[in-house]
Amino acid sequence: MSGRSLAAVFAAVAVASLLPVAAAGQDTSSFRTPWGDPDLQGIWTNATTTGLERPDDLAEQAFLSEEERIARDEERARNSDRPPPPGQTGAYNSFWLERGFQNERTSLVVDPDNGKLPALMPAEAARRAAYNDARDLDPAGPEDRSLYERCISRGMPGSMMPGFYNHNYQIFQTPGYVAILVEMIHDVRIIPMDGRPHADGDIRQWLGDSRGYWDGDTLVVETANLAPVAGRTRTVFGASATTHLVERFTRIDEHTVDYEFTLTDPTEYHSAWTASIPMTDLGGPIYEYACHEGNYGLENILAGARAKEKMAE
Repeated sequence: MSGRSLAAVFAAVAVASLLPVAAAGQDTSSFRTPWGDPDLQGIWTNATTTGLERPDDLAEQAFLSEEERIARDEERARNSDRPPPPGQTGAYNSFWLERGFQNERTSLVVDPDNGKLPALMPAEAARRAAYNDARDLDPAGPEDRSLYERCISRGMPGSMMPGFYNHNYQIFQTPGYVAILVEMIHDVRIIPMDGRPHADGDIRQWLGDSRGYWDGDTLVVETANLAPVAGRTRTVFGASATTHLVERFTRIDEHTVDYEFTLTDPTEYHSAWTASIPMTDLGGPIYEYACHEGNYGLENILAGARAKEKMAE
């Protein structure tokens, strides 16, 4: 699907670098629904090669020059289709990926201002180490693999984060609701806007229990009651039972929505952190994400584990 959004991604690079100016200077009052709310509707992508955390070689540098940005993307392009290490199968080549391009920021994390995630709490650091060790073991069954590999969910905030492909979203609005269709695993978020309280804390959902309201022209979405999604990997950035998420969506212009979220979790991190992930017009439709159909990955992982057990016998 890389061709579908190539033009849109090029536009994303240019627009992302101008977001602060556009947000301050452009009149967005014309983007209104028939009932008067700010209009966020459209099909958007947040594909980018900008990493979640700032690279160590850019430790004190929050922004790239245009020359630096281009050079980093050219280096990624040169390295994108290198063969896998001996003994590994590798993954998709660049033809199948929609990674987008580097924007002017050196990280998606904007708070803390060092561009790094806050330090982990000791118990969470130990849990992640145990989880990573378990991933290296042969699985006894599908439950030993991540929810993403099982085509269930990436959880939150992972469902709203870029990194590899299908980072596309369609936003719908009615007077009482906002709905966000996530192309990845065809998750759908239904966000009431009528001021109702959160559901009982014993009711947990993969995408959480979201409630929205308008702060001027910005849609603010507060999400609680998230079901734990094991691991904080590149593909699965799910929540814990104590995660609280606040997202902000602001229409900048015809082709851009400024999106950011703040994650607070006192059992995971020493402090809250915020990521800024601009969304731009996709320039094409959302396609069906048929995760199970023709997907032999999990079946072959388990078959390989059983074969190794037989060889050991």
